[in-house]
Amino acid sequence: MNKHKRTDIFTRLREQNPHPTTELNYSNEFELLIAVILSAQATDISVNKAIGPLFEVANTPASIYALGEKKLKHYIKTIGLFNTKAKNVIKTCKILMDNYDSQVPEDRAALEALPGVGRKTANVILNTAFRHPTIAVDTHIYRVSNRTGIAPGKTVLEVEKRLVRLIPDEFKLDAHHWLILLGRYTCIARTPKCQQCIINDVCEYKKKTID
Repeated sequence: MNKHKRTDIFTRLREQNPHPTTELNYSNEFELLIAVILSAQATDISVNKAIGPLFEVANTPASIYALGEKKLKHYIKTIGLFNTKAKNVIKTCKILMDNYDSQVPEDRAALEALPGVGRKTANVILNTAFRHPTIAVDTHIYRVSNRTGIAPGKTVLEVEKRLVRLIPDEFKLDAHHWLILLGRYTCIARTPKCQQCIINDVCEYKKKTID
């Protein structure tokens, strides 16, 4: 796919949704961090249902740490892998309190050192909370990047690096959200809704299936 096509694709996505954002509910950087940690292998809908009641009673590192692992599990027990996630959240809260004055660090290495935070989660925080031009490649973005031809790659990291390199600078801040929404609602895994897709005529997938 050439630069002209990529520019066309992201121009259309921007026109359709000028100000995209995450579908996770949050009101500050810390709430976003916790929500993203909990969202691993879980849907945003299930996470939002759990964090609503949780954040009403505890939405700071100190208050969640004060709950303790057992009480935290009560709030997040409907989310997959809640036992491991509860341990990670409590440990993360302690580190934020001890090392960062209860603030979420705006630094990749510091974020990835937090329990339950990998490269994808760090990218989400850097992009959504701090507006860095990072792209967090999840299953949706990996699928869309390969299927459309925007940035094909054999690994998540390869796709991420190609997206960062190939997407025109003017679109990089919001590219993560445009691609994840496209993958979540239109370019779905089993039966993509090609006829409803606004980039249908420039997508490489349509060309391949016709050929």
